[in-house]
Amino acid sequence: MERLESQDLIKPTNRGWSITNLAAILLAKKLDSFSSALGRKAPRIVIYERINKLQTRDDQIKNRGYAVGFEELVNFVHSAAPQNRFIEEVVREEVKMFPKQALRELIANALVHQDFLATGASVMIEMYSDRVEISNPGIPPIKVERFIDEYRSRNEQLADIMRRFGICEEKGSGVDKVVDAAEVYQLPAPDFRVGETRTTAVLFAHQNFDDMSKSDRIRACYQHCCLLYVSNKRMSNQTLRERFRLNPSKNVVVSQVIGATKEEGWIKTDDSESTSTRYARYLPFWA
Repeated sequence: MERLESQDLIKPTNRGWSITNLAAILLAKKLDSFSSALGRKAPRIVIYERINKLQTRDDQIKNRGYAVGFEELVNFVHSAAPQNRFIEEVVREEVKMFPKQALRELIANALVHQDFLATGASVMIEMYSDRVEISNPGIPPIKVERFIDEYRSRNEQLADIMRRFGICEEKGSGVDKVVDAAEVYQLPAPDFRVGETRTTAVLFAHQNFDDMSKSDRIRACYQHCCLLYVSNKRMSNQTLRERFRLNPSKNVVVSQVIGATKEEGWIKTDDSESTSTRYARYLPFWA
């Protein structure tokens, strides 16, 4: 009991012990049994038939505590995803459109980094035929373009216990894994958006390079550059071409993507490497 008290999971009262909100949000069998406020913090999953909200296939609220219900939550979202036909043909086995690892990291981040003071708002997982959007109430304490290399927890106690439960790592590697999974599964780069009251992460279904918009290509270039940099590597025309699964004849097209990303100020040339355009290496703007 003293150990549980030291972790702020229970507290002594005149009548014995009381379960804290921290313990309830993590371990409750039914969140709404503790309070209506905690019940409203249960994650909600909405699955739509198409690319908009007009037709809803399923709408569920997962009422269990975050720790005890996490695997069930991730498995449900993953199983609801459509098949990635493009990858299926390559590996000759059924593969879901959205990598489970990426879903796991984004859902964990949304749960841990939400603003619990925002009333009437919860973590939302909305799946469309071409994307999944995972959002949480609250504005992030760091800029979205630094999600790959920076980390700051809004709810330190919750993050610490979730880490010890093996649900999140609390070392800033979650977004790295999401970006890496998107590259392996040949998906467009994930998008991180900040609204007035919510932060949203978007995972997109597979798209061929020719179907990607200019902004999609620039975002993929920047994230690829960041991912390599935090791995102590450098982006080049070749690495980006391989990220897009393009053959060597597309060097010029890839160079155009790099040039557009530089113009936007997201990357810069690594002056410590070769000055030759052919062998140029690139860094994130903040490196």
